[in-house]
Amino acid sequence: MFDVGASELLMIVIVAVVVIGPKDMPMALRTAGRWIGKMRKVSNHFRSGLDAMVREAELEDMERKWREQNEAIMKASPQLPSMHPTAEDMQAPSSSPVAAEPVPQGDKAEDYTETRQAELHLPPPPP
Repeated sequence: MFDVGASELLMIVIVAVVVIGPKDMPMALRTAGRWIGKMRKVSNHFRSGLDAMVREAELEDMERKWREQNEAIMKASPQLPSMHPTAEDMQAPSSSPVAAEPVPQGDKAEDYTETRQAELHLPPPPP
């Protein structure tokens, strides 16, 4: 950007020594170094902010493309069964493949309950 050659740098040093003087030159160079360091920090901070904005824009663009491709795939492919169990899948299966038998009423109900608990290996109900 700034093309400073050796002859131009030598001229700047000579002018600085004449204007500032050899006695105050180290302090002037320290001050100039601090200013240059601050300018570099500001420019690096600005550059990193721009890079973050570019990355964020690229990420949003990639997410948009992914969403579009996902929608196209979902429309093109047939509906596949879900890998996650539904409420119907999570119901306890019956103990026998035969249809559930009706629960007896009256005195037979206690005997039926006890036999069902024994079949399912359940502890007796509390008194």
